[in-house]
Amino acid sequence: MNDPMIVIDKVSKTYYLKSRPEPVHALNNVTNHIDRGEVVVIIGPSGSGKSTLLRSINRLNDVDTGTITIDGVNVTDKKTNINALRAEVGMVFQHFNLFQHKTAMENIVMPQMIVAKRSRKEAEEIANDLLEKVGIPDRGNNYPSMLSGGQQQRVAIARSLAMKPKVMLFDEATSALDPETVGGVLELMRGLAADGMTMAVVTHEMGFAREAAHRVIFMDEGAIIEENNPDDFFDNPQTDRAQDFLRQIL
Repeated sequence: MNDPMIVIDKVSKTYYLKSRPEPVHALNNVTNHIDRGEVVVIIGPSGSGKSTLLRSINRLNDVDTGTITIDGVNVTDKKTNINALRAEVGMVFQHFNLFQHKTAMENIVMPQMIVAKRSRKEAEEIANDLLEKVGIPDRGNNYPSMLSGGQQQRVAIARSLAMKPKVMLFDEATSALDPETVGGVLELMRGLAADGMTMAVVTHEMGFAREAAHRVIFMDEGAIIEENNPDDFFDNPQTDRAQDFLRQIL
């Protein structure tokens, strides 16, 4: 593809915990990129740094050293208008982060009116289209407590898409869902990938990684250990650590 949307250059992040005498290197000199329209799936054991990396792309975590740019804008520069940047970077979390006192429709409409300054009429039209797209067109008047986990995650995805982002970040978006609802959310994510959305996805769903990713990144101890196209990564991992990881989960 060779058209970088996200560039990660020598990024490090260290935590200091009272329970551990040694510092925790959540990210250790990470360098990589994600091209425009590319789907990159980031996998690895718990504590490997994959969620920290994803959150750093959206500057939910500040990094200690290195730079991250999105479409030429330096995320790590304190002068960058991070709210304007985040309006162009959708993020979907493990937990849905919906406003419980607002309907599904309002959860999608309100950010558009506040951040994108759209009229209510325009915001509602976009919300209705997206509720149709994510497969719950009849749930707009439901509150989150009236929706299943899978339906709430679809609302969260629709809310992010309503901002018309350049990039979508998914941080374990299916791990809190009932197994019966995981498939529908993954299918929605596959559709976004097929539509050409630039995506970075942290997941334990190896089937999705094999089917939807252009590239798989394997992390451990805050570093990128291996990366490859899905077929080569899963069929012929090159490092002992990746081989051990795949043996345990497949």
